Amino acid sequence: MNEALTKLTQAGFKAVVGLEVHVQLNTESKIFSSDPNSADALPNEHISAISLGHPGTLPVLNREVVKKAVLMGLACHCEITQINHFARKSYFYPDLPKGYQTTQDKTPICQGGFVEIIGKDLSQTQVALDHIHMEEDAGKSVHDEGDATLIDLNRAGSPLIEIVTKPVIQGPEEAAAFLQEIRRIVRYLGISEANMEKGEFRCDANISIMPETASKLGSKVEIKNMNSFNHVRRAISFELERQLGLLKKGKEIIVETRTFDPGTGTTASMRMKETLNDYRYFPCPDLAPLVIESAFVESLKGEMASTPAEVRKEFEEVYQLTDYDTALLTEEKETAIYFKALCEKVGKPKSAANWVNGTIKSLMNDRNVGISDLGISSDRLGELINLTESKKISQKVAVHHVLPKMLESELSAFDIAKEDDLLVVEDDSFVDDMIDEVLHLLPKEVEAYKAGKKKLFGLFMGEVMKKSRGKANPSVLKEKLNKKLNQ
Repeated sequence: MNEALTKLTQAGFKAVVGLEVHVQLNTESKIFSSDPNSADALPNEHISAISLGHPGTLPVLNREVVKKAVLMGLACHCEITQINHFARKSYFYPDLPKGYQTTQDKTPICQGGFVEIIGKDLSQTQVALDHIHMEEDAGKSVHDEGDATLIDLNRAGSPLIEIVTKPVIQGPEEAAAFLQEIRRIVRYLGISEANMEKGEFRCDANISIMPETASKLGSKVEIKNMNSFNHVRRAISFELERQLGLLKKGKEIIVETRTFDPGTGTTASMRMKETLNDYRYFPCPDLAPLVIESAFVESLKGEMASTPAEVRKEFEEVYQLTDYDTALLTEEKETAIYFKALCEKVGKPKSAANWVNGTIKSLMNDRNVGISDLGISSDRLGELINLTESKKISQKVAVHHVLPKMLESELSAFDIAKEDDLLVVEDDSFVDDMIDEVLHLLPKEVEAYKAGKKKLFGLFMGEVMKKSRGKANPSVLKEKLNKKLNQ
């Protein structure tokens, strides 16, 4: 268990965490204007009178934003709101041009629902949602230019969905697991790249503690704008310990907004927490109510991709894989698709999983590419795996010789093995001759083996395989070598 949670439990308290996750949608244009919705631009290049909030301009809702928000709601088992209204949320940020944010208040587009989570040391497998709503993003303040703060408004007006959980998350690991699943879902649906480094996926955490026997929630502290799973874990852990320390000293927990410093692993006060009255919500006079017809929702159900949870269930039931293998194979959508295609070529899903999660994963990491950019199709890899499964080539030869050549050329695994004389030789005399040569060169080791040092058997196996350049059939070799040594 997390150290902070252990301390809470020992003191008779429990953690209560709610998350607000902001996901930037990958539409071509912004939510209320035709400005390009792209981070790849010079500062303040993708702006217009609408995104700058000039007087007299009127917003127009982007249909694709609605579509992607509904898809997210369906994936999270939400109820889709039929009649939607937009509101103005007033607050001051230097990078919020209009002085208010156009968002949803009383009628979020998606209500209720839940998200399935996976991982170790979790006390629940589902996290209940309160709602999902649409809104526009603010711009970006850049603080790394000496004493000045620069404002880039390219992001102002970019479409966001905000996923708000109920206060049911019970610790740092569950919070991280929830965020990881949300990122998987939006990537599987194709509605966001959710690149945390670019600010496309951000999280606010509302954290409180309460006695385990109490029914009333404790005072809530909000940690703003975290863009790393590890930062979320560390921030929640620190805040839980900080709040417990205050209560032990008889001090009050102040309801406030705090910021997390990754360098020190601590949180610091930013401002007193705003209330709903501070935001002065009121209906947006420039946007008509949005009516979502059931036929529109049904059409999206028919075209939406499978969710990560559905794919995990399929892998466990159809391919009989372990939770560990399944989690690795379904982390990225392209890997899951690749694996399914690979299993159509390979008769043993476990062997295919071992290859993808082992050798292929290592190559992807080394080259920093996804599986579709690695340069070997599922059909070609399937042929290589089948060669090893049928004992036509050894695993070592396949990994260290054939696969590298396949990545450099379009030759098949069989052609490479044949051309380089790497196919396993079934001729008994070939194996016998190799064994005799190796044992003749290692007389002391042979005597030691016969005297009881049975671990030397691996040495003999390795030397014969090396001498045969991997062409000896391992099972045949093992049988013959064992017989030879025990004569």
